[in-house]
Amino acid sequence: MSAPTTSESIKARGLGKAFGDVVAVDGLDFDAVPGRCLGILGPNGAGKTTTIEMLEGLVRPDRGVIVLFGLTWEHDADRIRRRIGVQLQETVLPEKLRVAEALRVFRSLYDERARSVDEVLALVGLEEKRGDFVADLSGGQRQRLSLGCALVHRPDVLFLDEPTTGLDPQGRRRIWEVVDEFKRDGGTVFLTTHFMEEAERLADELLIIDHGKCLQHGTPAEIVDSLGAESILEVRLGDDAPAEVPEEALAALPDVESVQVADGRVRIGARSFERALPAALEVLTGAGIVPTDLNVHRPTLEDVFVSLTGRELRDS
Repeated sequence: MSAPTTSESIKARGLGKAFGDVVAVDGLDFDAVPGRCLGILGPNGAGKTTTIEMLEGLVRPDRGVIVLFGLTWEHDADRIRRRIGVQLQETVLPEKLRVAEALRVFRSLYDERARSVDEVLALVGLEEKRGDFVADLSGGQRQRLSLGCALVHRPDVLFLDEPTTGLDPQGRRRIWEVVDEFKRDGGTVFLTTHFMEEAERLADELLIIDHGKCLQHGTPAEIVDSLGAESILEVRLGDDAPAEVPEEALAALPDVESVQVADGRVRIGARSFERALPAALEVLTGAGIVPTDLNVHRPTLEDVFVSLTGRELRDS
């Protein structure tokens, strides 16, 4: 592995981890740099959490190299810990602590660089909750508190493992705003998520993974453009549709770039939906398939994932 440049906060090469016969991560390579967010997008069980736990020093890789700030967990663990902030999928704080007390406890673990409790409360929008018990917070407020605990010491890298799972749209947007501010201040963000919208909103660069392998790597726009389609025709099949969908006949149509059948739907990537749609409907009706619903939309990250794997991001 080449020596990291000063612009790299995280460098990983050939990461691999197995649990018994199950390979969770299989040869991932990536870099993360200041002021940007690197996201890993994939369904549940794809290897996202195992990857981030290896970077955080919680899980030891079976193979591969991890370097953070030019340091390694094997030789520089204490120095690395002082420079990273971690928000887990679920952070359990003592329920009889008040919000300000919880932040004060975390702040006491660090040096004078740490933010004041008032500064953190303002950062995550919990000023009015400072005297409330943790037990009385909503799910979104608890997530914001755990994010505040991760940011109290002004880390250089922020690790977010599915940070908005279970939150309502308002709570999700508030956390996104905090992450945006952290990036603007020059921080590096490493995000795992299975929410397409979250990946598109926060990530400057993405890895799409499944079964521990990288399927696609690039900016969200580059990944969507890799489909080579201007539009996606999504046809929902009725319950009485024939078992066999004429995929080859659809793929052979002019202006059709890709065809995927998943979850009772046919997704057709087309350069021109005006020309592809009538021809596709003719092929489907000729095969005895009468669509129950039809939708045309611009390609998304989920369309790319379906094209690569034949299943949807939300599938386990």
